Amino acid sequence: MALDQSSRYSDLSLREEELIAGGKHILCAYKMKPATGHGYLEAATHFAAESSTGTNVEVSTTDDFTKGVDALVYYIDEATEDMRIAYPMELFDRNITDGRMMLVSFLTLAIGNNQGMGDIAYGQMIDFFVPPRAIQLFDGPAKDISDLWRILGRPLENGGYIAGTIIKPKLGLRPEPFAEAAYQFWLGGDFIKNDEPQGNQVFCPTKKVIPLVADAMKRAQDETGEAKLFSANITADDYHEMCARADYILEVFGEDADKVAFLVDGFVGGPGMITTARRQYPNQYLHYHRAGHGMITSPSSRRGYTAFVLAKMSRLQGASGIHVGTMGYGKMEGGADDKIIAYMIERDECQGPIYNQKWFGMKPTTPIISGGMNALRLPGFFENLGHGNVINTAGGGSYGHIDSPAAGATSLRQAYECWVEGADPIEFAKEHNEFARAFESFPHDADAIFPGWRDKLGVHK
Repeated sequence: MALDQSSRYSDLSLREEELIAGGKHILCAYKMKPATGHGYLEAATHFAAESSTGTNVEVSTTDDFTKGVDALVYYIDEATEDMRIAYPMELFDRNITDGRMMLVSFLTLAIGNNQGMGDIAYGQMIDFFVPPRAIQLFDGPAKDISDLWRILGRPLENGGYIAGTIIKPKLGLRPEPFAEAAYQFWLGGDFIKNDEPQGNQVFCPTKKVIPLVADAMKRAQDETGEAKLFSANITADDYHEMCARADYILEVFGEDADKVAFLVDGFVGGPGMITTARRQYPNQYLHYHRAGHGMITSPSSRRGYTAFVLAKMSRLQGASGIHVGTMGYGKMEGGADDKIIAYMIERDECQGPIYNQKWFGMKPTTPIISGGMNALRLPGFFENLGHGNVINTAGGGSYGHIDSPAAGATSLRQAYECWVEGADPIEFAKEHNEFARAFESFPHDADAIFPGWRDKLGVHK
């Protein structure tokens, strides 16, 4: 039986607005349910104790100062499983090199061991609030979507949709077919990312494929008269290996090095990988991939933290862009209300599920839309989100187009134009061949989204 610590680790008289105005706490909101036989407040305060100064017995080394940095449960609602904890800023570890905050310390305390204790059935962080001083002490992004718009010759505000893809198949291509696949897409699109497993496989070594991709970029730029972008995977276990990959890629791309983003698998690799890339390569767009996120941030999960929390943390760490799913319009689980994830990372102020967060000018993080998207799904997606200032990486949606990857890329761009103009997609397709051919390329989606399209477009086969 856990020690009842409710008198020490809770203060339900604390007012949330006063904690926020005071600016001395990071606030965390959880959905928490105690294990059978345990009281709600008792379990909540054990949770707060475990994630700050406490342990499960009274210890002789605790003094009055220690008690002053306790995490405090300040709000509970057992009926809605709503538990909120205030963490004093002093609790969190700081760098000895520059005094700045680190995300690993936030996770160690606020996620840590607390969700696995015997008196907790489950607990999941659904939101957190960062005061102005903490915003100042996190790196934030060095580059954002406006830097990509500048390279692409777009307006720096509201520069619009960046049509991208992922080299498919995700594994199994040798260097020459890989570079050819990149070239074919770039003839119509803007942005190519490595699929997250792609790196230095024996059949496709980095030092053979990267020169070919750099050459493909140059040829595509010459042919189209447009700048192109490449997001290269530098994910690795070891800091030195990551930097070796990054340095090699920048050297090979040479004069086009500013057009290279670095993809880092921040979920499986952790905050250390993201911060390494952010600090060692501040001139590159940092592309946060979240392979494995469904492990704990899935809507079906009861523990860990949500995809919303992950995205918010990525902005603090300095991700230039992060995958946010497709909000129910692609193949991954999620819903239309996931647009709150995009709004929180791209705006300077946003109301989350619990807290209103101000970012005080911290650069935005771009929503990257990936997973089963194609030109037919995009107009509805843009309508739900309300804008098209995103990077979209459509793998099958590009390489699955009936005519070519370039036509697939063009169909994506046309889908954005269709939405911007407020046009009826069927009518728009009659004047835009690549978009029209997307209906024939993805007939199952066409049947579901645009019933009767065959007759309207005169397609009978």
